[in-house]
Amino acid sequence: MSIATVFEIVLAAVVLGLALWTIAVRETYSATVGFVAYGLLVSLIWVRLDAVDVALTEAAIGGGLGGVVLLGAAARLRATETTTAETPSRMVRLGAAILSAATAAVLAVAILRLPDPAPTLAPAAVAKASATSLANPVTNVLMAFRAMDTMLEKIVLLLAIVGVWSLASDQAWGGRPGPRHEADPNGVLAFIARLLPPAGIVIGIYILWTGADHPGGAFQGGAVLASMWLLVIMAGLADTPPASSRRLRLVLVAGPGLFLLVGLGGLCFGSAFLAYPIAFAKPLILGIEIAMLLTIAATLALLLAGAPERSVQR
Repeated sequence: MSIATVFEIVLAAVVLGLALWTIAVRETYSATVGFVAYGLLVSLIWVRLDAVDVALTEAAIGGGLGGVVLLGAAARLRATETTTAETPSRMVRLGAAILSAATAAVLAVAILRLPDPAPTLAPAAVAKASATSLANPVTNVLMAFRAMDTMLEKIVLLLAIVGVWSLASDQAWGGRPGPRHEADPNGVLAFIARLLPPAGIVIGIYILWTGADHPGGAFQGGAVLASMWLLVIMAGLADTPPASSRRLRLVLVAGPGLFLLVGLGGLCFGSAFLAYPIAFAKPLILGIEIAMLLTIAATLALLLAGAPERSVQR
């Protein structure tokens, strides 16, 4: 048995044990910490499966963006937790266990029944690489092979934030999303919020830029930037921009708008919708990715900030 095999067995055992502990623990804050650690360990599993792009996304969302928000929520809920929390009945717990085991069994059977070799989009990605000049096969699949799906995903993000903002009353529209966060200016959170964002911004931009030829991309980079923005907001060093800000709305529509514009350009001057001219394929895709980076970062941060609650004028 090789060292790599031993590492994979230990990693699987730790992940399963941590998942069970996160489910069983009763304290919200402990469960949140367990969930964040679980997301980071799952990232290692994706790396072992050679899915580095997915690993970056899992680390950015599970350990970064989602971790920051869940820890903040757990800190707020800690004061409201009661010592006599309601416990599910034995039948409910047994039913949940059976459902979980059945789901795991179905997934295992589906994986074991896959043909050898398993279906893959790798040949299509390789075929697109010569036309787009992008060496990263994942980026080729997302931006060329299934560009329509990728564009619609960004439109869904835009619709999601419109839906969240619509939860506010008509009088609140134009206000700032969420409450004003206050923290100790000399505390640990404020210190981290001053220390991490400069490095986080550089990392987010690098993840975007390297995504053309190596694992990375706009979503992973945008999640990192959103995490840095939320950290600054939670530390009280900056406030969320008002929903009436024209610059904010321009950033929110930049990604889907440029994607749609390039697609219409391919329809008018090329062979089909989202058909990139070979000579300009890479610059166009990089331009779309840059716009999507800003859109994704702003959308994720504002979605988690909440609906507009306060008036623009203070």
